[in-house]
Amino acid sequence: MYVPIGGIEQWIEIVGAGKPPLLFLHGGPGASSRPAAAAWQSWTDHFSVVHWDQRGTGRTFARNGAEGSGALTLARMVEDGLEVAAYVKDRLGTGKVLLVAHSWGTILAVHMLKRRPDLFSAYVGAAQIVDMRRNEEIKYATLIARAKAAGNREAEADLARIGPPPHEDLDAMRVLVRWADALTLGEGDPIRPRPRPRSADFTEEDGSWLVRGLEFSSGQLYREIAAVDLATLGPAFAVPMFFFHGTEDLLAPLALVESYVEAIAAPRKELVFFPDCHHFLAINRPEDFLAEILARVAP
Repeated sequence: MYVPIGGIEQWIEIVGAGKPPLLFLHGGPGASSRPAAAAWQSWTDHFSVVHWDQRGTGRTFARNGAEGSGALTLARMVEDGLEVAAYVKDRLGTGKVLLVAHSWGTILAVHMLKRRPDLFSAYVGAAQIVDMRRNEEIKYATLIARAKAAGNREAEADLARIGPPPHEDLDAMRVLVRWADALTLGEGDPIRPRPRPRSADFTEEDGSWLVRGLEFSSGQLYREIAAVDLATLGPAFAVPMFFFHGTEDLLAPLALVESYVEAIAAPRKELVFFPDCHHFLAINRPEDFLAEILARVAP
């Protein structure tokens, strides 16, 4: 359904009823979680799972277009997210919202938790982003080292061409993603998102708008994302904080998450490792992801 959020109509899906709400903040920006809805069907035995196509994403972007979406800023997206969470809490009437986020969505989530902890029962960050400048520095150094060790001259040349961070354009980001995929280790899950089964109601037209939304949202938010350092928001949180992370995630280096979690003060905190897994573990390992939520977060 389309719901008025932040002055525009935004697409929200609620799968399952009468259970504690789980709001998933997708990554990207612009990477809708709707293609994975069917793969998460077992989640709806325990939660009312909420998918939200953020401003500039998927069906929300299809409804409003670039002009109707307005300027995408971190502040605007956080306001949208809080409005969605309040809507879900009020509509379902089954208690506070379990906030689960992936990658770019984890940036939104931490800001939301700081602003309105009263809306949320707990937080699960998958592929948590912490400090984007350090993130890219670690990624770049790791890729240079792996390219040299593998004798991959094409990778070395491509990485030398963009040089070390900071980078000023999306081309450099795409180069880093390309070689992070090519030079990764670990066989715990696919490198790229591969929901199984893929949602039947995610149409060819949805796929077209997903691609357009990714391009639009990345262009709008790139500079703000590049400047993110969540530690500057402070280490204190009023809700339990959980972090699920693939040990071979090159897009969100584990070392930064370990340091961030160590500094956090919360009613409870825990960092859960998924050995040999990569950036998209929530999508590619949905049953294992759910099992960890039920064992650690649900209590």
